Amino acid sequence: MSSFSGTYFDLFGLPANFVVQDQELANAYRTVQAHTHPDRFAADSEAQKRIALQWATHANDAYRTLKDPLQRAIYLLQLRGIETQAEHNTVMAHAFLMLQLEWREAIEAAQLEKNLPALQALLDKLHHERTLRLTKLVSLFEAQMDQAAAEVVRELMFIERVAQEAQAQIENLEYA
Repeated sequence: MSSFSGTYFDLFGLPANFVVQDQELANAYRTVQAHTHPDRFAADSEAQKRIALQWATHANDAYRTLKDPLQRAIYLLQLRGIETQAEHNTVMAHAFLMLQLEWREAIEAAQLEKNLPALQALLDKLHHERTLRLTKLVSLFEAQMDQAAAEVVRELMFIERVAQEAQAQIENLEYA
């Protein structure tokens, strides 16, 4: 085993595309893990064991990144030289900002009213919004419209944060 070089896509022998077949990724991951799992190197030197552990960790990170569509989109944009910089770049369309405000107000109102069905309905809506944007990302990546893809990725990041807030409130109400 040598040092890491190439991309996560290279590691698994996959093309650097946004669309990844889950089964193909899982099979490639298992193949890499079979060759790099630290247990295979139990009788080897400490240095070789450390390298195997680093490879296994790298493969795990790569798999987690490529398995998650949002993380895969962020990674693919980074490979193309585009940083999403969501923490620093919060410039978004006014309509999306208003929508985000509405979602947060809906969470707050449902939480105050202890309205579990309203929270679940909002969570369903957020999942739908996520699906719409992931579908849009497929087209944007295929057309190599990376800046537009980065904007959609930033929206997805906000949607995921709001969905996490809604899920947390649902759990609070269910276990209260």
